Amino acid sequence: QKTSICYLSFPDSYSGGLGDTQFSFRLRQAGGPRSSPFQDDGRYNREAPLTLQREAAHYFGYVYFRQVKDSSMRRGYFQKSLVLVSRLPYVNLFQCLLQLIAPEYFDKLEPCLEAVCNEIDQWPPPVPGQTLNLPVMGVVIQVRIPSRVDKPGSSPVKQCNQENLLPAPLVLPSVHELDLFRCFQPVLIHIQMLWELMLLGEPMVVMAPSPTVSSEMVLALTSCLAPLRYCCDFRPYFTIHDSEFKEYTTRTQAPPNIVVGVTNPFFIKTLQHWPHVLRVGELRMSGELPKQVKVKKLAKLKTLDTKPGIYTSYKTFLHKDKTLIKRLLKGIQRKRPSEVQSALLRRHLLELTQSFIIPLEHYMASLMPLQRAITPWKNPPQIRPFCQEDFMKSLEHAGPQLTCVLKGDWLGLYRRFFKSPNFDGWFRQRHREMTQKLEALHLEAICEADIVAWMKDKSEVEIVDLVLKLREKLARARCQHLPVREETLQRVSLYIDTVIGSLPEDLQAVLHHP
Repeated sequence: QKTSICYLSFPDSYSGGLGDTQFSFRLRQAGGPRSSPFQDDGRYNREAPLTLQREAAHYFGYVYFRQVKDSSMRRGYFQKSLVLVSRLPYVNLFQCLLQLIAPEYFDKLEPCLEAVCNEIDQWPPPVPGQTLNLPVMGVVIQVRIPSRVDKPGSSPVKQCNQENLLPAPLVLPSVHELDLFRCFQPVLIHIQMLWELMLLGEPMVVMAPSPTVSSEMVLALTSCLAPLRYCCDFRPYFTIHDSEFKEYTTRTQAPPNIVVGVTNPFFIKTLQHWPHVLRVGELRMSGELPKQVKVKKLAKLKTLDTKPGIYTSYKTFLHKDKTLIKRLLKGIQRKRPSEVQSALLRRHLLELTQSFIIPLEHYMASLMPLQRAITPWKNPPQIRPFCQEDFMKSLEHAGPQLTCVLKGDWLGLYRRFFKSPNFDGWFRQRHREMTQKLEALHLEAICEADIVAWMKDKSEVEIVDLVLKLREKLARARCQHLPVREETLQRVSLYIDTVIGSLPEDLQAVLHHP
């Protein structure tokens, strides 16, 4: 794993550029699950947006690479990377942190890192919904950690400073959001196609001139489904030394559901069989719309000097949104700031995703049993199965056409979505939440019931069985942090004591000390 991190921390193709560059990567954790050094009972992942959860099986690496001429070095260059490894996808926060630490580290080496680590050790844990003040090297970074209850698309809550921090803090507008407009500049007219490819979890290669462009483009692509979680694998930067290189380049099986960012021209040859290849040049911000890449046939992806383009035979299900392109063009002409253009783009993608997902949410909610069907002394009823055909019929009167002006083959898009890992991930998450809600409603029903009346005509065996079941329910509610009021849990606990108290002493002793 350390070797992999080393390979991923340097540009893997010749980079003539001198100076400092930053990029990121993501790698699979080797070996089995590892306990986190942080004491977290899962609260962070329950309260954070799905797209910002702490990953269990992958690490993110954030890199600051410096290359400068140095005649004292054998190769004539000073080349060094400082890498921060985390399970959190906080690309803005960690890249900002590296901008502060890395230049100092390259000058002062280890003692500088030791001092920085001592400061970071004192940082509070990230709590969704809270604004953190993080002191490091004489600067205070101020950033808000997003929460699952934030309204999607709302601008970050303005911070009200309780304490007047001196010096004034370095305020980050977002812990993770990229400059989408800058990332997508060369492909703006194809944003619809790229959104569909991400939604369907299609295998895609991003070929870029540098790890910076490669990693930014991959992260921008995977973020464009928010608030829907992108459930496939993605590698913002991937090299030929990676342990999965053989797995991805084999032609004996279909390419995996993954977006992979590469810079080495060698990949043009080895990944030719992938169905979608996006080739981009350097991302430069300029006063006019940069040249938009063209959609080209995969057969043209042959030579090393392959021109920028989207090499695919994919036909979109939905038509292009010309009004979005016009608004962005107008913004370029009016020299509108990039963050405003990014906000427009993000809002468009959010509305598109919501138009697609809301009918699914409505149908899923209709599968929930009625509250009156939940009775205290029977197991809660089951959630009805998801039937694709029933869902398709529901689209006639409650489809995306109600909230989205885009025309096209929405039904075909849903059919294809059902086969993707993103549908599977969304469905499992929703089903889990609904099951927990049912459990919570069942506990509430038990609290409202008259337990003494129920016990009157019951045998000891039935009563002991009830005690064991209630105990199990209580333990599960606490362990899974079900959405139940603490008062309800205490009442159930009291019920258990009441029931045990009604039994003969020998049984009471057994139940008190199982």
